[in-house]
Amino acid sequence: MKQKGLGRGLDAIFGTEKPTVKTTPMNRMAEIAIGDIIPNPTQPRTQFDDEALQELAASIRQLGVIQPITVKKSSDGKYIIISGERRWRASQVVGLESLPAYIREADDENLHAMALVENIQRQDLNAIEIALGMQRLIEECGLTQEAMADKVGKKRSTVSNYMRLLNLPDEVQLALKEGLITMGHAKAIAGIEADKQVWALKRCIKKALSVRQTEELARKLAEQKQSVEQIEEEYPESYSRLVEQLEPYFSENISIKRGKSGGGKIVIDFSSDEEIEQFIERLRNK
Repeated sequence: MKQKGLGRGLDAIFGTEKPTVKTTPMNRMAEIAIGDIIPNPTQPRTQFDDEALQELAASIRQLGVIQPITVKKSSDGKYIIISGERRWRASQVVGLESLPAYIREADDENLHAMALVENIQRQDLNAIEIALGMQRLIEECGLTQEAMADKVGKKRSTVSNYMRLLNLPDEVQLALKEGLITMGHAKAIAGIEADKQVWALKRCIKKALSVRQTEELARKLAEQKQSVEQIEEEYPESYSRLVEQLEPYFSENISIKRGKSGGGKIVIDFSSDEEIEQFIERLRNK
């Protein structure tokens, strides 16, 4: 027997209800047949993790659909998803006949804006998907970055950081999208000259650099105008491991410089005498 979603009252419990639309004037809540629901053709989200989808399907199989999706009725009688496409997809995997839904009154422009905002606010999107959603919200809904930041509840600086990601080379964007680097790494790479960004990405992945190490790499390339060849010479793997061992006890701004004779120096930045006392205390408590 196929399962039905939650939220339908006594008829659902006793199995006498058929998947038809029933609404109330107050909340426009409805139980809608799965076949009458369609995804938003302008859905900003392009990828759905199959493993996560299967986990959601297992939860729905066990508990039903607890949180209704949100839809808008189209002129052909179908219901376009504003938010909740993952729940809709997972419910199809389970074999549900219908879904609980909130029906929103919205014109096409507002529907598009709502879908964009809802997707940007999701926590399971990668940074590139969020940046693309922001770009679409700005371009297709005629918003400024400031207005868009207000709509999605993010700081203007956060929006700017996301938008900068779209100026990165395709290789860097793909690495971020696939989880090979974090947004922190990408932000650091964005501060490097364009012709060195792909090289920095490859080095970051090959050497498994931390965000701090990637920021240091960017600083050396930007401030000291060092060449790629100089950086390659100055950053053996053992140096990176040493920096990682020192960071918990000292400043996170640690650099190692090697001289032509084979020797070198370790530079530990500090901001005050008090910070020196903190270094001593950390070493004492080791």
